Amino acid sequence: MKYAFIARHRYSFPVRTICKLLHIHPSGFYAWLRRPISSRAREDARQTELIKKAWLASGKVYGYRKLHHDLRDQGEECSANRVARLASLAGIKAQLGYKRRPGRYSGRPAIIADNKVAQKFETNTPDQVRVTDITYYSDP
Repeated sequence: MKYAFIARHRYSFPVRTICKLLHIHPSGFYAWLRRPISSRAREDARQTELIKKAWLASGKVYGYRKLHHDLRDQGEECSANRVARLASLAGIKAQLGYKRRPGRYSGRPAIIADNKVAQKFETNTPDQVRVTDITYYSDP
């Protein structure tokens, strides 16, 4: 991890300065640069591409268990733990449930009920009170 950090930042800062800050000898970093990529790292990269293709083919729904079954169906030799590790490193996750995701959703507007509270009570003859609720009626 330290060598990868140095490799990413060696064009911005001197290698010897970074190595001194990380308490690493510069010759170890340069030896790491010359070392070829291991067969396991090459195999991991190849299988990660297969996992990504299977995940995209599933509509980004499958988790590592179903992806492992897909790879086994393709004839790949791998364990479920390896698929889980490679999927995690690649940022591949299963879609959990069918919950609504945060965002904007369209739909029908709300139906507004008629306003029955603001009715105007009018009487036909003067000096006549119209009673609407007898519980609040008091005789004058």
